Amino acid sequence: MNELLLVGSVFLIYGVVLTAYRLFGKTGLYAMTVIATIFANIEVLIVIEGFGMEQTLGNVMFASSYLVTDILSENDGKKSASKAVWLGVFTSAAMFIFTQYWQLYTPAESDWASVHIDAIFSTTPRLLLASFLGYAISQRFDVWLYHRIWKFTSEKCGDSKRFLWLRNNLATMISQLINTAIFTLVAFAGWYDNKTLLSIMVSSYIIYIFTSLADTPAVYLARAMKQNNKIKD
Repeated sequence: MNELLLVGSVFLIYGVVLTAYRLFGKTGLYAMTVIATIFANIEVLIVIEGFGMEQTLGNVMFASSYLVTDILSENDGKKSASKAVWLGVFTSAAMFIFTQYWQLYTPAESDWASVHIDAIFSTTPRLLLASFLGYAISQRFDVWLYHRIWKFTSEKCGDSKRFLWLRNNLATMISQLINTAIFTLVAFAGWYDNKTLLSIMVSSYIIYIFTSLADTPAVYLARAMKQNNKIKD
């Protein structure tokens, strides 16, 4: 079931991104950045086994933020993509502040939820720091590299529409490698033994390779939607 659920999550999450774009334009993509940032930071606490590997959830959800920036880069330019990145960074910071503030309250005797919430969000300072660093560094690099590759291929072939698959996959895969290394080491070093740590890192990046390849049709579809005036801001 885990394998089926993981594959299904790619279609589900990417489908939601495209639906948000179709219904709300850039605003929908910015909203998906916020959703992906919050949900991925919670999902990452869950470790499962799938495809013969130990892995944390949240990989596909987090990968959708790269789909968002690639769509924005392709259809609306570097400035719009950078705005989505900074929105994600702001969301991570806000999530950290609010979740830690909740834990300052003294719960009533009838309360049953606080102990579970504390168990989840007491771990978030380190995870959010790891997410913050990985997201901010890798996403900024992704947007920069996407446009560098785009400029290079446009100059070489004289057509700015060609090689979307190249700039999409190459920028995302390299950026995801940077993110995987930063997040895994900052978030989990000392929590797990080296073997598990390496397994999480390798499995996460393998998933990111798959999600990077899988989001290419979604970027092509988003560009076609834009060109056919299906997107209304």
